[in-house]
Amino acid sequence: MTKLHQFGIMSAPTTAQYAAIEALKNGDRDVTKMRDEYDMRRRLVVDSFNAMGLTCFEPLGAFYVFPCIKSTGLTSEEFCTRLIMDKHVAVVPGTAFGDSSEGFVRVSYSYSIKHLKIALERIREFLEELSNEN
Repeated sequence: MTKLHQFGIMSAPTTAQYAAIEALKNGDRDVTKMRDEYDMRRRLVVDSFNAMGLTCFEPLGAFYVFPCIKSTGLTSEEFCTRLIMDKHVAVVPGTAFGDSSEGFVRVSYSYSIKHLKIALERIREFLEELSNEN
């Protein structure tokens, strides 16, 4: 078992090596398809947050956006806690990335379009409910 374990973790298994060769030879179409898909998701999320009034810059190399939530009057922690409790949407408080990120939340767009649209609609509803409280 020790030998199997060592060879399994110390180098790339043969099956993974063959998969890598196949991907390098024939994977360009798949890479292009996924790049276009993530670009569409990124634009949907960034445009939606900006339309909601949460300033959001378009990332150039990540699967996350970092909208500004300062206009809500909530801290990053409060925003995230209330959003998950009220609308069952999880986002990460900006403070997880340092004190200077207070007033922002991190949102992944590596989900399906269907799930992103549902989450964005719930976030929009949450923001409307917040504005009605004030």
